[in-house]
Amino acid sequence: MNAANDEELSIFRNKEVGFVFQTFNLLPKLNAIENVALPLLYADVPAKERKERAILMLNKVGLSDQLESKPNEMSGGQRQRVAIARALINEPSIILADEPTGNLDSKTSSEIMTFFKSLHEAGNTIILVTHELEIAEYAQKTIVLKDGEIIKE
Repeated sequence: MNAANDEELSIFRNKEVGFVFQTFNLLPKLNAIENVALPLLYADVPAKERKERAILMLNKVGLSDQLESKPNEMSGGQRQRVAIARALINEPSIILADEPTGNLDSKTSSEIMTFFKSLHEAGNTIILVTHELEIAEYAQKTIVLKDGEIIKE
């Protein structure tokens, strides 16, 4: 068995896995373009291409009017879409989403989940953790855990 070293694992995570966090984890001093482009910086993508790709991704999530906005100037739904755009910027094969609608109102939650559904239909694998039954209903497959044990699949 050939174990990957730390650098190889970091490259794999950056390229193949997109992370969407409940708390967005956006950098407050960076605007939407810069936040989305951040994974490309670690992938050694040139600055001009980083910006172009970030703008395209922000357009995909419906934020063409928020390109220069900083996180504190955006709503929760807009921040979550920036976080989703950042997670998708390297075209990962897997998206891990931890309570991606936890900080959002029901209308925005529905919009985010509809977007995730379209990503799945386009071929992305999405693993989503939620405590909300309405959100889980969007999933193709659900696994229910209680105290660390699978109680329903």
